[in-house]
Amino acid sequence: MVKRKIALVAVLWALLAGRMPLAAQNATPDDLLARMSLAQKVGQMFMFTFYGRPVNEPARDFIATWQPGFVALLPSNLGNPEQVTNLTNSVQQTLLDAGSLPAFIATDQEGGIIQHLEEGFTQFPVPMLLTATGDTALAYRYGAGLAAELRAVGINMNLAPVVDLNTNRRNPIIGRRSPGDDPQQVGAISAALIQGMQAGGVLATAKHFPGHGDTADDSHTTLPVVPLPLERLLAVELLPFVAARDAGAGAIMVAHIWYPALEAEPNRPASLSHAIVTGLLRGQLGYNGLILPDAMDMDAIDTVYSPAAAALEAVAAGHDVILPGAHVSPAAHAAAITAVIAAVEAGDIPLSRIDDSVRRILAAKIQFGLPGWQPLPAAGAAERVPLEDNVRLIEEVFRAGVTVVYDEAGLLPLDGDTAVIYPGSQPSLWTACNLRPGLRPLAVAQSPAPADISAAVWTAQQSRRVLVFVRDAEQDAAQQALVAALPPEKTVVVALQSPYDALALPRTGAYVVTYSPLKPAFAAVCGVLFGDLPARGQPAVRLTP
Repeated sequence: MVKRKIALVAVLWALLAGRMPLAAQNATPDDLLARMSLAQKVGQMFMFTFYGRPVNEPARDFIATWQPGFVALLPSNLGNPEQVTNLTNSVQQTLLDAGSLPAFIATDQEGGIIQHLEEGFTQFPVPMLLTATGDTALAYRYGAGLAAELRAVGINMNLAPVVDLNTNRRNPIIGRRSPGDDPQQVGAISAALIQGMQAGGVLATAKHFPGHGDTADDSHTTLPVVPLPLERLLAVELLPFVAARDAGAGAIMVAHIWYPALEAEPNRPASLSHAIVTGLLRGQLGYNGLILPDAMDMDAIDTVYSPAAAALEAVAAGHDVILPGAHVSPAAHAAAITAVIAAVEAGDIPLSRIDDSVRRILAAKIQFGLPGWQPLPAAGAAERVPLEDNVRLIEEVFRAGVTVVYDEAGLLPLDGDTAVIYPGSQPSLWTACNLRPGLRPLAVAQSPAPADISAAVWTAQQSRRVLVFVRDAEQDAAQQALVAALPPEKTVVVALQSPYDALALPRTGAYVVTYSPLKPAFAAVCGVLFGDLPARGQPAVRLTP
């Protein structure tokens, strides 16, 4: 284990004093590496975060002084396309003025539950919908669509996609962020998404190695344990990451989870495990891209290690990039960088270890054209975001992904003699489904009151068929009571969000899933329900207790 030694600030400034401009479009990684001081090399290995929409003075001073190779943008940093463009330009110009290389500027834009860019950007559905389509060409275009919006505002790295298998439906943090639970399906869809994203000029990050799906704990608040045997991990959990490797994923993020079958030391998270990071991912699986841990301010790490100590452990494990995290101050970021520099100076970390990581980082920067960076004009940024193209793409994805899980009673397609029970908060759902004369609409509360349920029962009695829309009914006893009160033999349930609602509801005549409650889903699902569109989707997860 490396020693925790903090170098004097004066030593650091001496290292920085001889810095010189690094950006050169035709330079090789070794050319750039040869021109870097130790401080610059170590700075390349850190991903900096800060709060606020402009680059404030403390953040600007940090970027100019420590020259981080990566900057992660948080929701607090992000507004409309013009603002984001100004922000990314400012970050990159600060680095260039300091004589450094442009940074990989990253954010979390997974699609669905987690997407940090909102105002003026497309709201993408969860990638689980892509798995339901079974169409890798659509997944490629989805990745390219994400990349086009990120690149339009100067973001060149995405901390996505999630490729974990959601094999534990009680998982509190993965859930519908996962593309599914079948390793072959998830691997194929994720690989295509990664290839589309990177073809669009954005480095993709497959996460969370070796798999965060089969746990009921959240690594933001504790250290989960996945006690699966090695044979199971190799045959199931690791397969999507192998597919990501084969697709050329630029980065893989490692989870803060203890896997006893892979790491003998008790409570040693994968993110700080040399056996997992270097032995398994780099060695056995032969992954040559960038390796980084999940954010180090998550409780699985920061309740045990200081930012400096965590950084030293991460370097010892074999990571190329270190993420101190959103809740770590610039001073603590600086202490982590200084600790690594001091450990190299003391001989606790070989310089060759740092050079290996920085060489990979520089190669990635050259691959994605960072040495030739030019500022984007902020004026017109909104027009660069391809909203119309991506809306059409999402409509196509929903038409291919809406899934009839079962129709045992042969209720589909529906006709005009149907009660349509829907959340009143989403009137556009009724507009989309008003496709036949004679339909009986009934708007109810998202969490139906007893009066809503009574009205639904009466409306159902007047109709030959019943169509009821639910959203996260697995978490809502009132929605469960509503469905239970309807005649099952003539009721079609549509789950607008979670496919797992089926596990909390009584068996009805038919069950349909859209995977994401976005407006483009409404036209697609109503077209399927009333026979205007074929039912093309396949279940993305197994719906068994």
